[in-house]
Amino acid sequence: MIIVKLGGSVFSDKSGEPENFRENVVRSIAGEIKDFYPEEDFIVVHGGGSFGHPYAKEYRIREGLLGLSEDALFWRKKGFSLTHHAMLRANMKIVEAFIDAGIPAVSVSSSSVFLMDSDRVVYGDVEPVRKLIETGFVPVLFGDVAVDLARGVDILSGDQIVTYLTKLFRPRKVIFLMSVDGIYDGKPGEGTLLFELSPDEIDSLIERLAGSAGTDVTGGIINKLREAKEIARFSEVWFVNGLVPGRLSGAIRGDGFGTRIVP
Repeated sequence: MIIVKLGGSVFSDKSGEPENFRENVVRSIAGEIKDFYPEEDFIVVHGGGSFGHPYAKEYRIREGLLGLSEDALFWRKKGFSLTHHAMLRANMKIVEAFIDAGIPAVSVSSSSVFLMDSDRVVYGDVEPVRKLIETGFVPVLFGDVAVDLARGVDILSGDQIVTYLTKLFRPRKVIFLMSVDGIYDGKPGEGTLLFELSPDEIDSLIERLAGSAGTDVTGGIINKLREAKEIARFSEVWFVNGLVPGRLSGAIRGDGFGTRIVP
């Protein structure tokens, strides 16, 4: 099994108009996955991109529901709903592109599957995901809003979903598709590209990159590295440029151009 994380900066331009969508890019990615399906099982998880992030930021979803006045509580709940439905629109576009490529992709709504507590996933009802895979489908999950036991609501990142699924399914590879060539020893897209990285090196790299993360509500590259350190306990991890055709295929084969983290 391979888990593919489709970053929001790959299928959309986060700095562009809300809910813009790079259909040709997603179709190309779907075509590369199709080259290996059904011999290989896949789970796809995608981020928020220009769909969920603007709403989540505007309505300050990460601040939760505690201590709010009645009007402020309604306002934040409204933002929760708007963020979720924006993510459903992104998911629909991605699933349709996969189906058009000949992949039986099935949407799995993350907010209906996962519970959080203080910024961590504490429960996920993933048995339907397991059964979909056993039946030959490709489940597609996505970063979303979620119920949080401590704060009422929170943002559930696609990276956190990937970590949780990795612990349960133990895929042979997890591949992060990004808008840059991999992990750098400076700001994302700058400095020297690191072709190989060990889990033990991640903490020191995070310290060097602190303050350089993107402005998205899930923590940018810093969050990805923290999750990758955990994921690497169970699976080989790749970070590759999802905007460049063939990079995903190379990572699947094991001869790709990007950053490889070996457990």
